[in-house]
Amino acid sequence: MSNIINNIDLDRVAETTESGKKEKSSLRKPVKLYGEWNLDFSKGYQFRTELSYEKGKQVVEIDSPSFLGGNGNRLGPMAYCIAGITSCFIATFVTIASSRGIRLSKLNVNTQCNINFAKTFDVADKPITEGIEFHIEAKSENADKQQLQEIIRLAQERCPAMYSMMYQIKVNAMIK
Repeated sequence: MSNIINNIDLDRVAETTESGKKEKSSLRKPVKLYGEWNLDFSKGYQFRTELSYEKGKQVVEIDSPSFLGGNGNRLGPMAYCIAGITSCFIATFVTIASSRGIRLSKLNVNTQCNINFAKTFDVADKPITEGIEFHIEAKSENADKQQLQEIIRLAQERCPAMYSMMYQIKVNAMIK
């Protein structure tokens, strides 16, 4: 039976870590998607993509808020970005806690990211995001607040989504 703490399979994490130590390239995992812009306003969404994951596929439809020219009928692109960053950060936090034997009895997060659309509308050259805040409620029977705060610090260092927010990533976009 697997060693599972806080819904994290620590045996699989250990296997991945050991494999990565032997062959670092095994830790490089591509994320790919094919997306299609919907040109018909009456369909209620603007962008549709099918994302593959280990055990299947999921279709996601995205629509911009009305102030950005969409219908506002689906989550917008930035909502998906914030949800992705939040879930990645929390998953990193839980994985680190679990690997240290810390059993969580409660974990909630409220996330806020203030977005300034001035640059998007070519009104002012201001940063698009004004930062992101995570208000985390974490409780554990075998870890105190200081230990949990240290895990937050480590999660900020190790989370792939946080890294993507804090460091410039090369982007290559071209017409095919």
